[in-house]
Amino acid sequence: MSAEPAVPADALAAIRAPFLALEAEIVDAPILQPLGLLLELVGEAMRARLFVVQAEGGQETCLRPDFTVPVVRQHLDSGRSSGRYFYEGKAFRASPEPGRPDEFRQIGLERFDGGEAPALEADAEIAALAWRAAAAGGRQDLALWLGDVALFSAFVDGLGLAAPLAARVRRAAARPRLLAGELARVDQAPAVREGGRLADLLSGLSEAEAATVLEEMWALAGIAPVGGRGPAEIAQRLIRRAEADRAPALSADQADRIRRFLAIEAAPAQAFGVISELGGAGLEAPLADWSRRLDLLAAAGVPVEQARFSAALGHAFDYYDGLTFEIRSAALEGDRAVAVGGRYDSLPARLGGAAGSQAVGCMIRPWRAWAGGEA
Repeated sequence: MSAEPAVPADALAAIRAPFLALEAEIVDAPILQPLGLLLELVGEAMRARLFVVQAEGGQETCLRPDFTVPVVRQHLDSGRSSGRYFYEGKAFRASPEPGRPDEFRQIGLERFDGGEAPALEADAEIAALAWRAAAAGGRQDLALWLGDVALFSAFVDGLGLAAPLAARVRRAAARPRLLAGELARVDQAPAVREGGRLADLLSGLSEAEAATVLEEMWALAGIAPVGGRGPAEIAQRLIRRAEADRAPALSADQADRIRRFLAIEAAPAQAFGVISELGGAGLEAPLADWSRRLDLLAAAGVPVEQARFSAALGHAFDYYDGLTFEIRSAALEGDRAVAVGGRYDSLPARLGGAAGSQAVGCMIRPWRAWAGGEA
């Protein structure tokens, strides 16, 4: 495992300062995190980048790839409806390319609010915080890239898709290979998968009944599940697959509109104009929210006139469901963002919290933010 070099103390302090100015509660997270939970929340695509650790006979764990999920869990354990949490520490992800570090420092902040809090103001606060911290690293070539998972969901809702197909398209949006496969299935009849009878059987049962059936099958076969997933999680995935296979494919027109939407990458005003023409009714409210969000960012000192909106912008983690953003440096490749963040309102509820809560956060990589760092 290769570690990222240390950032000089004065540069690190400057990058950290905007976070400390918010006087958020300082938190840490265990280096070992439950593998099954993370796979369920961040997506199967991350498995190859996780460092898995398992004691003999113990639960499968992994080195923490990120702080967001454990910080959400700590917030829920506190019993509070709102809070701001600051963290700083090492995260671990296997690099897809030789020479890149697998161990690196992250600084971040997660903000949680009750259902009545002004979400747009929180979005602007977090994105502006990330911008100030990134700019403090000394780079003069930074640009803010914006996206919105909820806007794509609203666009998909307007296509009139069957519910399982709509859900599948939403999940595939941030995964190019899955999306390409979905778009290639245009006008095909519902799939009949070889070996799909188990999934079809489970799809007629409740979640608890489906998990029980799987456990009984494993017991009869004398096998145990591997890979960090339990029977309930596996049953859910099989049920979703069966439901998706029974759904019709996209029509040629629907596939074309999705391609055109996800290809949008322009200055925000131009991008939203194209989206409005392409999406029709149902997008007025989210586009009006974006107008307000941009005004708030400009008032906070973020140079929105230089920003870009990418309709396909997503992150490695699948739990984002609203605003997404990246701060990039022209000196670094596009997949090496200086800072990332976004809104993930549904994640606390998936971890057992109350529905309707709001959550948004950001993370910065100091080594990338520092002008003398990664090039």
